[in-house]
Amino acid sequence: MADTDLKEPVGENVAAPVADDPLVNAVYDEEGYVRADFLAYLAGFMELGDAEGLREAIAPLHASELGDVLEALEPEDRKHLVELAGPEFDMAALTEVDEAVRLGVIEALPNARIAEAVQDLNSDDAVYILEDLEEADQEEILSALPFEERLRLRRSLDYPEESAGRRMATEFIAVPPFWSVGQTIDYMREDQNLPDRFHEIFVVSPHFELLGSVALDQILRTGRKASIESIMGETRHSIPAEMDQEEAARLFEQYDLLSAAVVDDAKRLVGVLTIDDVVDVIHEEADEDIKRLAGVGDEELSDTVWQIAQGRFLWLFINLITAVLASLVIGLFDATIQQMVALAVLMPIVASMGGNAGTQTMTVAVRALATRDIDTYNARRIVMRELLVGIFNGLVFAVIIGIVAALWFSNNQLGMIIAAAMVFNMIAAALAGILIPIVLNLMKIDPAIASSVFVTTVTDVVGFFAFLGLAAWWFGLM
Repeated sequence: MADTDLKEPVGENVAAPVADDPLVNAVYDEEGYVRADFLAYLAGFMELGDAEGLREAIAPLHASELGDVLEALEPEDRKHLVELAGPEFDMAALTEVDEAVRLGVIEALPNARIAEAVQDLNSDDAVYILEDLEEADQEEILSALPFEERLRLRRSLDYPEESAGRRMATEFIAVPPFWSVGQTIDYMREDQNLPDRFHEIFVVSPHFELLGSVALDQILRTGRKASIESIMGETRHSIPAEMDQEEAARLFEQYDLLSAAVVDDAKRLVGVLTIDDVVDVIHEEADEDIKRLAGVGDEELSDTVWQIAQGRFLWLFINLITAVLASLVIGLFDATIQQMVALAVLMPIVASMGGNAGTQTMTVAVRALATRDIDTYNARRIVMRELLVGIFNGLVFAVIIGIVAALWFSNNQLGMIIAAAMVFNMIAAALAGILIPIVLNLMKIDPAIASSVFVTTVTDVVGFFAFLGLAAWWFGLM
């Protein structure tokens, strides 16, 4: 990339960006971050209040690029950019940012402006923006929309959060089975209200019940006189509108779908779910699982200190309670520790190794449960596999730490004790890491949320109890 700087403001006006200047359209640096000089370039327009210049500067940006720019700006600059860009600002960019950023920008806009912008968005993007607003604001915005648009968005908003109905687009092409291919092609050419992009045409009854679908390539390969009914295929993977979005994404993955019909309880076609929405779902669910494993919930990078502290407090408090439990176990053997200080030096090693081994197993188990790779048919085999892995690693590390401890403290008996404790704790870690997520899942408790604290408790308590208990028993006999 060239090193030339972007044009600076001249006089009272900012120089308009040159269309073929690679620096103007290069939003990211070589490492994939939003370029500081590009942000400074936009700041120049905002400083001078040059709305036209700003609009021309952001016009070439894709919605995702504009979203990254918004996240890189300070909160006040975000609002200023959106206000200055006016109707030219692509509201689809708000679907690409953190919730806190999105709400911060929307709160700065009047509802009338949001209602105007929503009409230019696809229905799934419009719902994504509206669903986080207060109910009163939702109603005010919806009441300003045309009747048909208002009805479609309200229907989507009525479905549960994180369901296929919330994710679906209500723009689709549906035709009756008795139409000919020629009629269908003419309809697609002449009607101005059809979606911009689509992969298939749905076939419906007079009551809008889903009968089947026809792929676009099939339309192109068939003569104009053939009926739609003669070439339509059965829609085997229609998705109930109330199905969880993660389950819907799993169907896309399993059957390699590009799009799927969304139907209501009466099997009537109400929308279509497309692969671009499903990719977002997969990303969100994976991100959510990773965060929950660490006990940080739905935390966003743009959240305030107070919001983050609140979200993390509960699981830190639970961890405190479990840490006290581990300390009580240590307290049972305080006399033993006083007699042999080496025990206090070595016991964190046993607990730490068990904790790490348990976390490894737990992470694999939680992800496998989320993707439905663990079921009643293979659960026993997977548990046995993890048990054998725990035994193997326990024996290997028992030999290593046993030799180290024996040489360190010149005490072969201490080396054997910590080696035995290591085997016990690695086996306990393996079983806890696989069984706790499975049991929580059977109890309808999200294993991503609760597994970590229980696995850590088991490995700490077993590790301390095994090591100190063996030491107390062995040296008590000598």
